Amino acid sequence: MKRTIAIISIAAGLASATYAHDIVPGPKQTAPIALTNATIHTVSGDVLQSAGLIFDEGKITAIGPRADIPADARVIDLEGKHVYPGLISSNSTLGLVEINAVRATRDYAESGSLNINARSAAAIHPDSELIPVTRANGVLISHVLPQAGLGQFGGTSSIIALEGWTIEEMALETDAGIHIRWPRAPSVPGFRSGNTPPYNAEKANEKYYESIRKIENAFADGRAFLKAKENGEEPLDVDLHWEALIPALRREMPVFVNTTSIREIRDAVQWATQEDIDLVLITGTDAWRVADTLAANDIPVIINQVQSLPRRRWESYDTVFKNASLLHEKGVRFAIAFGGSGPTSSNERNLPYEAAKAAAHGLPKAEALKAITLYPAQILGIDDRVGSLEVGKHATLIVTDGDPLDIRTQVLSAFVGGREVDLSSRHTQLRDKYEKKYAQP
Repeated sequence: MKRTIAIISIAAGLASATYAHDIVPGPKQTAPIALTNATIHTVSGDVLQSAGLIFDEGKITAIGPRADIPADARVIDLEGKHVYPGLISSNSTLGLVEINAVRATRDYAESGSLNINARSAAAIHPDSELIPVTRANGVLISHVLPQAGLGQFGGTSSIIALEGWTIEEMALETDAGIHIRWPRAPSVPGFRSGNTPPYNAEKANEKYYESIRKIENAFADGRAFLKAKENGEEPLDVDLHWEALIPALRREMPVFVNTTSIREIRDAVQWATQEDIDLVLITGTDAWRVADTLAANDIPVIINQVQSLPRRRWESYDTVFKNASLLHEKGVRFAIAFGGSGPTSSNERNLPYEAAKAAAHGLPKAEALKAITLYPAQILGIDDRVGSLEVGKHATLIVTDGDPLDIRTQVLSAFVGGREVDLSSRHTQLRDKYEKKYAQP
């Protein structure tokens, strides 16, 4: 018993010691800021050489080679530098996990089997050490999805800017969509030997369809609840599960569905068509194989990790690398994400290199940049505020010394809604610490 208590105490100590960064969020913008002499990558339009960008009260007010600078503006000369919109992580668990090996810091999945009403906004930790690490490489916005626990429903996702004191300050959308993990379709196994039980295709398929029926039943119950509520039937008990599902049933928010194989993608598309909901697929390796179906139904895809191995031994090494370019050729709307699961949150900063890998394997470079800026903003429904540099949009942008898809490029400064971001992080603190050590005689 004493040993158990000691282990718990150690875990709690690790959590408390590492679960909050000490970087102070920047103050709200109080005067105009003018970035001058920069190469401005609007993403939605032309690349502007030796141009200026002015923002005030958190929004872009002027952009172009001859932007008029207000008399009270703070002028920042960016000769030789580049300005890009902040990068968008469209599938993450940032703020819901700190150290995946420490259970006390994992809050990305509830233990129940029906968690439609679980809200990521209620659990996101604004002081996570991983947030400064992520934004230091230009990722300024994150779509945070709760993961499914024992069942298929994870809950509602949130879209946050990676700067601010509280989730209320950070949130662009507190409830962005419902997250579902589609059941894993059985695959035909290869040769089995030894004491491995024989494969039973009938039982495997029945288990798969049984899991799908649970999703269908949940939506049927949700529709019945909505109908009763609209008809004013009494008595009607409040049920938070179905209350959370109503916006999706009314097509006021999308349903994000995680899939893997061809069969799962096709079944999810068929289900969404029957349910008449707005579907966004989160998938990886096989999306290109059903690109015609996705294009015909105008279903957007969040590509989950480009830098992955192929699923099948006989596939070419670059099968997943080419996924984005093949979807692009077929006219499928898509965005590129890093990983999305708890263990990958510490590496969300590597998002631009996922896009770079796709660009190296057939995706036009301009499209690769859009896949981590404008396209995720469009898919998530926030392109009226972020995703490109345009007058009227939020001043959420980064200043770099080169192409952000190039691993050698440094992010020099960043602004989120006009707030200047402190780009220090746990990484830079450790760098400074050991620079001092080795500088000593």
